[in-house]
Amino acid sequence: MNGIYRPRDGRVIAGVCAGLARRFGMTPWTVRLLALLSCLLPGPQFVAYIVLWVMLPNERHMARTY
Repeated sequence: MNGIYRPRDGRVIAGVCAGLARRFGMTPWTVRLLALLSCLLPGPQFVAYIVLWVMLPNERHMARTY
């Protein structure tokens, strides 16, 4: 499967960081740490996470469409 999707395995909250990590070839914990550290900076990080949660399809939905 190509693209970004929220995997069934390896989720902590919604699978957003795990999906981004798989897409960009990183470990999920690295992406989670970067997301956590970004919360120290001003900006809409929580809103971006929620938007990605809603917009990224689940892995099982991706399997049905291909």
